[in-house]
Amino acid sequence: MPPPRPEIHPFAGRIGGNQELVLDRDDPNNADKLDKAPDAAPQMTAQEGLSLQGFLNLDYWRFGLVECIGTMLDVFVTVWLAIRPNSASVTPTGPSGVYGTTNFLGPIFGGLGSWIFLTLFIFTFSNVSGSHLNPTITFATFFARLISLPRMVIYIFSQTAGGTLAGLMLRAAYGTRDFTAGGCSVDTSLVPVDEAFLLEFIYCLVLIFLSFGVGLDPRQGAIYGPALSPFLVGMVVFVVTWGSAFTRIGYAGASINPARCFGVYVATSFPSYHWIHWVGPVVASIGHGIVYYVVPPWKRPD
Repeated sequence: MPPPRPEIHPFAGRIGGNQELVLDRDDPNNADKLDKAPDAAPQMTAQEGLSLQGFLNLDYWRFGLVECIGTMLDVFVTVWLAIRPNSASVTPTGPSGVYGTTNFLGPIFGGLGSWIFLTLFIFTFSNVSGSHLNPTITFATFFARLISLPRMVIYIFSQTAGGTLAGLMLRAAYGTRDFTAGGCSVDTSLVPVDEAFLLEFIYCLVLIFLSFGVGLDPRQGAIYGPALSPFLVGMVVFVVTWGSAFTRIGYAGASINPARCFGVYVATSFPSYHWIHWVGPVVASIGHGIVYYVVPPWKRPD
């Protein structure tokens, strides 16, 4: 009896592998697998990507469960690292320093923790679901034609559910609703919503371009290899969250992960500006998708 072999799920939108685990779309031997999971190879047609048949693929729902668990754990630990009493954080010069222009040590420590945890989570879950753990990444891979519509919907639903569960646990663990966290707090008396939206859009765009460059570009496979890219994706999250967190009074940094802030708001309350954490990533993903379509990393043989 042959020994058991590792179960491999080819997926073009896998974070941290530079598309090493994908199928050859031109190989007729892969036709049945691609019919079941068209995003197991890059360069889907619009018809393949939008087909609703994927909702009947039980593997997508299994992967969604993994995304739910991974997002729940990631949201809990990264919010816990950045949690602040709300009564202190609303004061621009208060003891928490969330809105100060000189206190950058807090965002550094929170960002470093996020870097380490996210890298480990990507290594842990990538071989199953692709380790998106973030609706921003899922939106971006969809508009880049690396993930099908059914998988995107299932992943977004699962990530949001994971953020919700994390929020409920955060409320229970912290013992009160009176808190906030870096990346999910805007003082609208100091920072108008339209300016907060612009910041969220720009930093999501930065996150997407850099994450694709180090974790989803097949040309980097021979340079970084699939082992180094999760570490680099974690670094991207660190520099984006830290770099956006301490410059402007009233702005506690970019969210870049809607599921994370959704969890914070479930644990506390939903502010009037909560929509920017969803609209910003979607608009940024569309912009990146246009560039990705014009300058794709893949080239079909003539």
